[in-house]
Amino acid sequence: MSQAYDFAIFTDSSADLGEDLVREMDIQVLPLSFTIQDRTYHNYPDNHELSPHTFYKMLREGQTATTAAVNVEQYLQAMEPQLQAGRDVLVLAFSSGLSATYNSSAIAAEELREKYPERKIYTVDTLCASLGQGLLVWLAAKERAKGKTIDEVRDWAVGHKLSICHQFTVDDLHFLKRGGRISSTTAFVGSMLQIKPVLHVDNDGKLMTVAKARGRRAALKALVDRMEQTAIDLRDQTVFISHGDCLEDAQLVAQLVKDRFGVKDVYMNYVGPVIGAHAGPGVLALFYVGVER
Repeated sequence: MSQAYDFAIFTDSSADLGEDLVREMDIQVLPLSFTIQDRTYHNYPDNHELSPHTFYKMLREGQTATTAAVNVEQYLQAMEPQLQAGRDVLVLAFSSGLSATYNSSAIAAEELREKYPERKIYTVDTLCASLGQGLLVWLAAKERAKGKTIDEVRDWAVGHKLSICHQFTVDDLHFLKRGGRISSTTAFVGSMLQIKPVLHVDNDGKLMTVAKARGRRAALKALVDRMEQTAIDLRDQTVFISHGDCLEDAQLVAQLVKDRFGVKDVYMNYVGPVIGAHAGPGVLALFYVGVER
């Protein structure tokens, strides 16, 4: 536990931040859980319980996964030691439009405020997912590293969360159909015609289809086209890309944004199993700061 800061930043594993950034930025990550083949795993940043590659291989072989949010007890157990050590707590949680994780954090925070009235305990519904959430958390940690107070970092996160743009596409419509995101007819026709949806996370933190493309390559290009419409100062940004075990496609998108916009820095990681269970192998997502979502 780092002594460098007077407040801790917590997030959850749906942020899809790798162990490298988590350690570098001193971020506390609570794991969501998932169950596949009758066994339940926790999704830690270092993936020590099950590798993402193995998880996606199981999905490709026809296995089905279910997921569970971070619960109140997990938050209590993680946050209390920080409070006991005299540190305040800022939680930046997975979108309430997609998970009960934020609600769990808010309940735990309310309980802990009664017990530690002298401490500041803030929870923020990021309305973000995957490395969009990760990007907001990473940028907030950079604000803390500049010497900002917990109130300033909380206000920064609230003020900037709707500037985190999420553009993504899926390769297998079966997973969106199973999760009720699209109808059986849409999934069947789309699969037959190789129609790939382009989706984003809207201002309510929910998934929305914004375009359709014919074929995988066109869908990947559409992500970059949408980036051009909304992004700001791309040359000075670190762009985040997450993928469902399709590294070559992720590298292609990374090269497109570098060539087209002069982006210098790209951070890449897997879409974790909690979101991957609902988006499927081949999901690919692009995240950046824009004027609006």
